Amino acid sequence: MKKAILLSFLFFFMISQYCNAQIKFDFGLKGGINLASLDNVRSSLQTTYSNRTGYHYGIYAKIKILKFAIQPEVIFSRQGQNFSIPNSSIQNLSSSFDYINIPVIVKFYVAGGLNLQAGPQLGFLSSAKGDLVNTVNGNIPTNPTITKSNDLSAFVNSSDISLTLGAGWDLPFGLNFSARYNLGLSDINEKSGIALPAVGSTLVSSLGTNTAKNQVIQISVGYRLFKIGR
Repeated sequence: MKKAILLSFLFFFMISQYCNAQIKFDFGLKGGINLASLDNVRSSLQTTYSNRTGYHYGIYAKIKILKFAIQPEVIFSRQGQNFSIPNSSIQNLSSSFDYINIPVIVKFYVAGGLNLQAGPQLGFLSSAKGDLVNTVNGNIPTNPTITKSNDLSAFVNSSDISLTLGAGWDLPFGLNFSARYNLGLSDINEKSGIALPAVGSTLVSSLGTNTAKNQVIQISVGYRLFKIGR
């Protein structure tokens, strides 16, 4: 019995030592470009949406054990979309939504530094600005009035939930690259297709929809500032 207990203790001690030797901790910076738009939108004005180029930057920490890693991040991300209304003079307008995003990414290393990535992301809105189009009874007048860079924070939810999927490549000298798709799961509309109360017929064209979900392609480059572990 004593021998069995001793052997069990030695076995678990060796496993723990092996795992400790394999645990690696990294901390670094990252940044890159966004291609952002809205998904699953249904506009009363038949608005069409297209990608808006933005950027992101922030910090990350990575804990790696064997072939798996958990990588929480804090990222500033400029998102939004470009939009137009077909068969009208409303063309190439835009909205810009700034978020502080907190993704928690699980990475699986398939070969060397090549890895697959997935995880949830929680975003907090820090700024929302966009172009407004005057409408009359929901219709676009012949010569609509457009005002630029209006505050839309009252019309956008303060938080956003996304699912992140992607792939990356960690190089041994500290550089790393990743490509991700952030699929919005929550409707960012605070008010769907609602006219601004103060001016009656003015519609928030950038959010004149029943539903609006963020969709963002992110291309990133990162640099490891320091690491702990071999």
